[in-house]
Amino acid sequence: MLDRLEPKKIVIVSSAPQIRYPDCYGIDMSKIKEFVAFRAMLALIKENFKENLLEEAYHKALANINNKDQVNCVKELYDQFTYEEVSNKITEIVRPEGLKAELEVVYQTVENLHDACPKNLGDWYFTGNYPTPGGNRVVNKAFINFMEGKEVRAY
Repeated sequence: MLDRLEPKKIVIVSSAPQIRYPDCYGIDMSKIKEFVAFRAMLALIKENFKENLLEEAYHKALANINNKDQVNCVKELYDQFTYEEVSNKITEIVRPEGLKAELEVVYQTVENLHDACPKNLGDWYFTGNYPTPGGNRVVNKAFINFMEGKEVRAY
């Protein structure tokens, strides 16, 4: 609809950082493939011929799934790319077909979110830093489900 006004550029600004990880503490966000940031990271992995990293993370998650002190095996996938690279890929993914204007999607950074809300540190769906071992178990299970093509919740 905005494109009909013939702007040169449309900027979508999110007051939140990129949602990268599942939540298991109240909001039902357990299917990792539904996150546009995850889809962007997958596209970047494929474009950069790093698909082997998906298999490595999958096997680490499988080996880790019953450990009491699990680590988030998805984090290292995101670590391959800058925040801006993921944002740029998200822009490509959400760009409507036929849009004439330039499009940019800008996300709040985690650091600036912490500056804006210093007493609210519930940032695990942005950072993957879960407050309990159960959070890491959920992200690993969500990734395993994705890799195995399972359309079920991770918890």
